[in-house]
Amino acid sequence: MYLTTILLLALSGFTGANLSLHDPHQPVTSDEVALTGSTATLKCTVENHAESSLQWSNPAQQTLYFGDKRALRDSRIQLVSSTANELTISISNVALSDEGEYTCSIFTMPVRIAKAMITVLGVPQKPQIFGFETPFKEDQKAKLTCKTFGSKPAANFRWYKGLEELHGAKTNAFPDTNSKTFNVTSVIEFQINKEDDGGEITCTVGHDSQPDSVMSTSHKIQVLYKPSAKIESWPNMPREGEELRLQCDGYGNPAPHEYNWQRENTGLPLSTQVRGNTLLFQNLNKSDSGTYVCEAVNAMGKVSTIYKLDVNDALPLPQDPSPIPSTSSIDHAVIGGVVAVIAFILFCLLIVLGRYLIRHKGTYLTHEAKGSDDAPDADTAIINAEGGQGGSDDKKEYFI
Repeated sequence: MYLTTILLLALSGFTGANLSLHDPHQPVTSDEVALTGSTATLKCTVENHAESSLQWSNPAQQTLYFGDKRALRDSRIQLVSSTANELTISISNVALSDEGEYTCSIFTMPVRIAKAMITVLGVPQKPQIFGFETPFKEDQKAKLTCKTFGSKPAANFRWYKGLEELHGAKTNAFPDTNSKTFNVTSVIEFQINKEDDGGEITCTVGHDSQPDSVMSTSHKIQVLYKPSAKIESWPNMPREGEELRLQCDGYGNPAPHEYNWQRENTGLPLSTQVRGNTLLFQNLNKSDSGTYVCEAVNAMGKVSTIYKLDVNDALPLPQDPSPIPSTSSIDHAVIGGVVAVIAFILFCLLIVLGRYLIRHKGTYLTHEAKGSDDAPDADTAIINAEGGQGGSDDKKEYFI
């Protein structure tokens, strides 16, 4: 191995580039690009081997393979193909230290060599975002930093707020002398508003090692802002005598923790009740009309919103075309009917009784004083009466 190295150094001036491109004894190679952790393949071919073997050496001029014979004990380096006209080897789990010029040699007279450059790309690590650890305030200028390590060459960055790309970032690459890679930092500044609350900020990293894909990191930002508020009423058209509920809904970050109610130019009606963000009217009156103000408060400030209350007249009572008689009317009608029936019954009884009395009176006169109509006097009438016995000694009854 050492003899081979000395010969190569002595004849280093005789490269394949100095000979004719059509020299059949000239070995042919090609450059390779590999990612860290991947596998690189080195292939060397020659048309006329001149009864000599091909050899691969690393950038330190250490022989890797001479023909099919392993020269360097590195388990990552394996023989792929070895013939009289070809020598192909592979290097697995490529590291940045494997980068450099590899030499393929054939020991003819003179010795002919060909160079193959292995370029190792450092794959950047997943980016990290800094600067969002505490909430932002509305109208504040945010400043975020995105970092990645281990890229070779230096990675490039792009920033997004939702789907909108942010421009104006400043990027700096710092070489890491120990690993031959770059530590890259990108800083973006942009104006914050309340609509950004809960929005995603994304940092993407592009690199030559991944031309068709990018790595990205996203974070949601929190924005503190003073509240907004609106008042809703139930029912929508309040009327006199009804119950009304005014609800003040506040929105902010943080959420409103306090609600204050008042009526412009005067105090709240005595009949109202305040229940948190709700103002309750239990029995509306015309005098309750006016402009009501709700104030919502959070740690960032306060906001007021108004509601103009106009109490409408009460709805008229519905009129039934066939009203049900009152209880007193029903009672009077029943009593009148009963009295009429009783009067009718009494009247009928009087008629029957009168007829009865008349009938019995006629019979009495007929039997007791029959013939009295023709008698000249009372004594004669008695004597002529039916069943009467003139001259008898029986007791007689006379009617005068």
